[in-house]
Amino acid sequence: MKLSKKDARLRRATKFRAKHAERDVERLCVFKSSQHIYAQIISGCGTKTLASASSISLKMKNGGNVEAASKVGDLIAKAAKKAKVSKVAFDRSGFK
Repeated sequence: MKLSKKDARLRRATKFRAKHAERDVERLCVFKSSQHIYAQIISGCGTKTLASASSISLKMKNGGNVEAASKVGDLIAKAAKKAKVSKVAFDRSGFK
């Protein structure tokens, strides 16, 4: 039985998470909506959020642009240093 494109994407994302949970590597998850960008660092086991940042916390009018993404990147980097995280795996959750 052939999987739909969405099911195949979700399956690949699940395999990625399982592989990195086995290695106990923190994940950097980024989500971009049309208005805002969100980033969070999740523990290797996947049970705890170690750090997070978003364009909402910056109270930006247009939080979905390149400038906002840059500021969110700076915020998440500072939060990661505070949480003593030096290495992460980028988890795109199957999106481009």
